[in-house]
Amino acid sequence: MRRSDGSIKKKLTFIMIYMIVLIFFSNIIMFGLVNNLTRQLDSVYSSNVDLNELQEQLNELQKNLYNYLKVRDYDSLQEYYRVQQDLNARLFEMNDDVTGNKSDILEKNIKNMSYRFIRKADDSIAAKRGMQIEDYKANYEEAMNIYGYINSDIDELNETLLKNNAASYRSLQSALGILEAAVIGVLAIIMIFGIYVMTKMTNEIVAPLTLLSKKAELVGEGDFNQKLDIESGDDEIGIVTNAFNGMVDSLNEYMIRVKESADKELMMENHLKEARLRFLQAQINPHFLFNSLNAGVQLAEMENDEKTSVFLNRMADFFRYNVKKTTEDATLEEEVKLVDDYIYIQNVRFAGDIVFIKDIDESVLGYRIPSMILEPLVENSLQHGIRDDLSSGHIKLEIRDKKTYIYICVSDNGKGIDEETRKKILGSGKIEHDDDSTGIGMDNVFSRLDFYFGDNASYNIKSGIDGKGTEVILKIPKKE
Repeated sequence: MRRSDGSIKKKLTFIMIYMIVLIFFSNIIMFGLVNNLTRQLDSVYSSNVDLNELQEQLNELQKNLYNYLKVRDYDSLQEYYRVQQDLNARLFEMNDDVTGNKSDILEKNIKNMSYRFIRKADDSIAAKRGMQIEDYKANYEEAMNIYGYINSDIDELNETLLKNNAASYRSLQSALGILEAAVIGVLAIIMIFGIYVMTKMTNEIVAPLTLLSKKAELVGEGDFNQKLDIESGDDEIGIVTNAFNGMVDSLNEYMIRVKESADKELMMENHLKEARLRFLQAQINPHFLFNSLNAGVQLAEMENDEKTSVFLNRMADFFRYNVKKTTEDATLEEEVKLVDDYIYIQNVRFAGDIVFIKDIDESVLGYRIPSMILEPLVENSLQHGIRDDLSSGHIKLEIRDKKTYIYICVSDNGKGIDEETRKKILGSGKIEHDDDSTGIGMDNVFSRLDFYFGDNASYNIKSGIDGKGTEVILKIPKKE
């Protein structure tokens, strides 16, 4: 099969750029026209809206005037002056030019009568304050007469504007419909042209690509002797043909090397370690979740919603971290945050009796360790160290930069650890965990440290004087 010369990429690029530019400028022109018509449509009835708002302000002004004059309601008087200020601002914007147009004449009359209404209303208020009964009644009566004339003119102007605006609206709506049809027509022409060109270009490459697909299926089934017999030109089909034939040759060579490679055994061993690591990290006892959620329910009954929200957020962060970090490592900062969440949760459960002390060098918090390392150690100090005597017990977390390694110590002043248990944990023996825990013990922590750092990490467990208190010490390399 002979391919014609010429780059498909250049042809497609030219066609795509041409169509994009054509569509872009067509849309700009069409959208500009549509937006212009839309703005005109939006403004058609704006004059009626403004007139209705003016009438509402006049009604509100009259209502507050009446309330004050009738019962001397000073709240109504304050509201009267506020509405009057807004009304004056609106009247200032109204037309007062002398023209022969009926709408302009009505608008000017409304503006002048509104100012006169305000003056008479102010005079009636002043007379009321001066106890001039006859004057305030006369001014109020005249103001109400003017108020009636204003409403009459507003209704007449509204009707006139509605008739004019309705005609304008119909004209604009008709123009918008024509423009929409034109937009659809132009886009349809562009689309048809694009389909024609793309179909023509596609037909030129379908045949060789179909053959390539069949050959690729055979290669996928394990037959690496398949090659494309296409007399390709200088276009992309020729490049793909040569690349495919080269790939088949490379696959043959690669399969031979893989069969002879001794790295397969090492790869399997690494996969096994990874699987064991994930298995260890996944050992989270559901009893801890249930007890913690029960603590949340108790808190909701005793405290307000805000504290309950904080507690549940901490719970969510804690379990989200457990799920998210199952197969990942973490920074020391993330691990310390998890410990803070755990202590908060337990303090809610134990009424805030847990004393937790942190002495941390923040310069090392960016280094990475296996996830779920610090929390199990702190949990162990709580569950097996100070839980029976929370009033006098405390837990301390210390993290130090020792230049060549990071020093981590979790200690408590609880009942300590016996020598048999200490040796069993350090010897990677299986230790039974309480149901009331996350289910990750120190033996699990030490195993994962070995998997992660190899022989570069060390750890130890010490019991205090007279068997009181326990220290768990980790020395780990710096890994970013």
